[in-house]
Amino acid sequence: MEQRQKATRIWQAGVDAVSGYAATLTALNDIEAPDQILAVGKAAAAMTRAALDHFGPLPALVVTKDGHGDALPDHVRVIEASHPVPDIRSLQAGRALREMVQSMGSSSHLLLLASGGASSLAEDLVPGKTLANLEQLNRKLLSEGLNISEMNAERRKLSQIKGSGLLAQFKGAKATVLAISDVPGDDLNVIGSGIGALPEPRDFQGVARIVASNKHARAAAARLAMAEGAPVLANEECLHDDLKSIAARLGPRLRNMPEGVMVFGGEPTVVLPRNPGKGGRNQALALALAREIAGIAGLTLLVGGTDGTDGPTQAAGAIVDGTIWGDGAEKALRDADSGSYLERANALFVTGPTGTNVMDLIVAIRS
Repeated sequence: MEQRQKATRIWQAGVDAVSGYAATLTALNDIEAPDQILAVGKAAAAMTRAALDHFGPLPALVVTKDGHGDALPDHVRVIEASHPVPDIRSLQAGRALREMVQSMGSSSHLLLLASGGASSLAEDLVPGKTLANLEQLNRKLLSEGLNISEMNAERRKLSQIKGSGLLAQFKGAKATVLAISDVPGDDLNVIGSGIGALPEPRDFQGVARIVASNKHARAAAARLAMAEGAPVLANEECLHDDLKSIAARLGPRLRNMPEGVMVFGGEPTVVLPRNPGKGGRNQALALALAREIAGIAGLTLLVGGTDGTDGPTQAAGAIVDGTIWGDGAEKALRDADSGSYLERANALFVTGPTGTNVMDLIVAIRS
């Protein structure tokens, strides 16, 4: 139990360091007050709260995931939509964003707050495409094991607002974009399929800044581990691969690690069967790693999505050790039903929405 608590503290320190609220509030110190706030993504509500606390009451439109739009002032328009597969509300949200951008005057200043999840949460389709086309594309992309950059490149082909399309319709004087990165390389053209990307060329002043990333989260997790007296043996962004390959690669390192802490970040991919069971990529990776460390004493792993939701589930991920792998685990992993197995093993890690999204974070502790 003590190791589970320590792993949770270290993981949480990483997530707290990239809080949508704190990261945005810090970034606003040298930004002039905008005329309009638009926020889209899983961290949209937290980022908007920071902007309103800093500037005071301003017009704001927030597009976020179901259950992520709480604790905003009454004057803020909030549209909650589906993730990871879009629904009709995603189209309503995309249209609302476009119409708001188009309505702004020639001297106006727009503050756009972007975070991961926007690819599904807001869409304005090119003529001739329908919600059915969009849903079919997203299900196909989620099942094929593509990385986030490859998926978002396909999504942009159907969109009028992705890939700098949204800000291409801005006729004001200045647009400021603050983004929380959930992609490798922190590329604004990939975050949310480029919904906050600045068009080139453009007729307005454009400023864009990444305010939080996986690197920031890993650094904070490592700092707490060292403050608690644990040597940090690794701090790497190395999870950008198929989860089976990641588990096979990390397994020997984990089995042979000396006392200390390892911190890993990134975003695994997974190829789903036709009828997947319950769970997300973090739960699947946690169970695959549980197989790698089966029977090893004194080793605990926390595998979690920094947004607090792993795929279409209420868990962020799982905490596993050498005792978790057992009867039924192989079938659960094969059937993409890791969540059911981990729930029975009391290994799920549940945080609720965290107000940020910087990919995934693993904390490994050996004592």
